[in-house]
Amino acid sequence: MPPMQLFGLIGYPLSHSFSKKYFTEKFEHEGLKDCMYENFPMENITGLPALIKSQKELRGLNVTIPHKQSVIPYLTDMSDEAKAIGAVNAIKIIHRSSPVAHELLTGYNTDAFGFENSLKPLLQSHHKKALVLGTGGASKAVAYVMNKLGIEFLFVSRKKSGDKIISYDQLNDEIIGNNLLIINTTPLGTYPDISSFPPVPYEHISKKHLLYDLVYNPEETLFLQKGKEKGAAVQNGLTMLKLQAEKAWEIWNNK
Repeated sequence: MPPMQLFGLIGYPLSHSFSKKYFTEKFEHEGLKDCMYENFPMENITGLPALIKSQKELRGLNVTIPHKQSVIPYLTDMSDEAKAIGAVNAIKIIHRSSPVAHELLTGYNTDAFGFENSLKPLLQSHHKKALVLGTGGASKAVAYVMNKLGIEFLFVSRKKSGDKIISYDQLNDEIIGNNLLIINTTPLGTYPDISSFPPVPYEHISKKHLLYDLVYNPEETLFLQKGKEKGAAVQNGLTMLKLQAEKAWEIWNNK
């Protein structure tokens, strides 16, 4: 019997998490009896070294809110893409026993892969400018992909901060009309807080707009519902999530 391989998710809270169900079903479907996936709720990232030392079978971790940036000082190395993005959502763990016992933790960003490959099939020729709602860890992967695809964008936050970050209060018909791709990277609308949504002037949304929400639970947030009512194309974060999960699996297994 091969040794047990453990994978898991760190973040807080994890009650809404998709990863454990996804990987548990994957392992069952593929007959991987030596693989397990667990949630490790971690309010403070300072708990990471103790977790790694106590779980010798741990081979890989997914990282979610609020640790995608705060985890970086705990890593041994990072992929070039993760360095460029400045956020990590997957860690490959190698346990070394000699000359002294230690762990090698390499950080990756699979959000960018998942986002890019779920977005590209939806893009029309007029989607040349975008609004990225939120400035947290997830927004960094989105910004990386926007730059890669040559799509101009502005961040939207609660407060204006420089030329690239405008406030929700500044959004008007002209800005909405000029930015036909709107991406929500905030947790607004995530279960159980399904009545919240980004404060965008939805009356200015048109049929030319594409609204993309990184939230996947519920399947259709109020952000997407409000866009749909105006005839916009909409996409939730589920396809992105599946793509980034499979990419993480490749990394953990050196595929």
